[in-house]
Amino acid sequence: MALLERQIPKIASSRHTALITGESGTGKSRLARNIHDLGPRKSSPFISLSCAALPRDLLESELFGHERGAFSGAVRQKPGRVELAHRGTLFLDEVGDMPPDLQPKLLTFLQDRRFYRLGGRELLEVDVRLIAATNRDLAGMVRDGTFREDLFFRLNVLPARFPPLRERPDEIPVLALAFLNAALAEFGGAKEVALSHDALDLLLRHPWPGNIRELENAMFRAATLVEEGSEIGPELIAPGLFDDQQTTANDPPARDDAPILTLAEVEKRELSRALERHNGHKPSVAAALGISEKSVYNMMRRHGLKSL
Repeated sequence: MALLERQIPKIASSRHTALITGESGTGKSRLARNIHDLGPRKSSPFISLSCAALPRDLLESELFGHERGAFSGAVRQKPGRVELAHRGTLFLDEVGDMPPDLQPKLLTFLQDRRFYRLGGRELLEVDVRLIAATNRDLAGMVRDGTFREDLFFRLNVLPARFPPLRERPDEIPVLALAFLNAALAEFGGAKEVALSHDALDLLLRHPWPGNIRELENAMFRAATLVEEGSEIGPELIAPGLFDDQQTTANDPPARDDAPILTLAEVEKRELSRALERHNGHKPSVAAALGISEKSVYNMMRRHGLKSL
């Protein structure tokens, strides 16, 4: 993660294609947006398209647009995402799911940033920076013949691997508290709750196969179910999760007098650790935690933390 954080500003300042890889739910879309916001195109459009969300014909039309009469139902000309992203950033999510017969057209576009709308005869040109993301092993797909090798090389100019949450446990408490505070804000900040020691321990021990998305859902569930003035225990983090992680013979016995940490105490402690780890570099802290740089400053101000 530290290597990725050092690379983010350099990737953001470049005009070349970036490829973000990582498991589902790690925050690849958020990282793509951070790269855009840190780069010279930050005031221009950020346009995204998921290659896994649409069938082949609709995907081509959404990507490159179409002319009137190009197919049944095409009653008017429609610009594609590449046109809408002119002078900005085009983010292709789950690019590994792009149909094989559409891959050559994307390759051609990447070579010179020129394309034809579906059913069109006019060659169009745009100024677009491309960021792609995938949770699939593109190199393995190339070996299997399900993904074009030349397209892979065109995409993999600036690779950025987003590690899963289980590989960066130090960030789990800060992320959990950010999600919890956001969820509590939906209740108007009316709930005054605390995070128990056992709940924090569970957050750190759980492997989080669903990564950040799973953690966010768990904290929203806890914020919804917790009673006013109560503490959040392991049973509120996720039903059944605590049962799967009961203490083993090698674990120390549970302590009934374990201290209960308030959200403010945990937030301050973990934010301090994050700032120290990243030498006080706010954009890196924000990108790593999946929150805005403004939120980092607000948290620092709230807890009286000074820049390193």
